[in-house]
Amino acid sequence: MSVGCCIAFPDWAYKPESSPGSRQIQLWHFILELLQKEEYQGVIAWQGDYGEFVIKDPDEVARLWGLRKCKPHMNYDKLSRALRYYYNKRILHKTKGKRFTYKFNFSKVVLVNYPLLDMASSPFLLAQNHFNGGAATPDCSPVTPEVQRK
Repeated sequence: MSVGCCIAFPDWAYKPESSPGSRQIQLWHFILELLQKEEYQGVIAWQGDYGEFVIKDPDEVARLWGLRKCKPHMNYDKLSRALRYYYNKRILHKTKGKRFTYKFNFSKVVLVNYPLLDMASSPFLLAQNHFNGGAATPDCSPVTPEVQRK
């Protein structure tokens, strides 16, 4: 398995580093990064059920994704097309009847190092934090200056 910040993803979830334009991150990893950062709660946020999130500002999420991938003409239509690719892989799916709302299928994502995640703000963990007895948890969000707002 390959390991991301506090989360291990199955090997099939990664593009080879040699893929043209991959920039070593996939859209769903990027979405998880945004969801973990408080400064983007006005743009994208966890909502409702376990693993469900809403894109509050689709144009801004698309702009940030375009910055990250060096694709200045990125828009929400292109981004949503990329999200649909993950439906067949069962990584995530659209929440029926809710606009701009999706849900991760975390049975396809193996979580490791629970103590490193903030249990209070991470709805994608069902288990209690029994590894460290609820001790304070460090911020495990990767530093990505290229997605900072202009």
